[in-house]
Amino acid sequence: MNIDKQTIYKVADLARIEIKEEEVGNLITEMSKILTFMEKLNELDTKDVEPLVYMNPEVNVWRDDVVKQEITVKEALMNSAKHNEEFFMVPKIIEK
Repeated sequence: MNIDKQTIYKVADLARIEIKEEEVGNLITEMSKILTFMEKLNELDTKDVEPLVYMNPEVNVWRDDVVKQEITVKEALMNSAKHNEEFFMVPKIIEK
């Protein structure tokens, strides 16, 4: 694939980055190297390679959710600036 100035500007626009005119020549060279490397990878025979989702074969072990009382309501409300007997009091942020 040929990389030209228009391709560089299109990729920069898609990536929402600003590039300077003097950077274009260097970017053409770098992107060409990347695409050449990717073409080299396509030459590999991968027909016997299983698709990979995770890097390690470990399976996540989920724990059961168990409700337990770590602290009391009174202890939880101690650091609150405003509260009543059971709840935190916060300012209203959504107006109708």
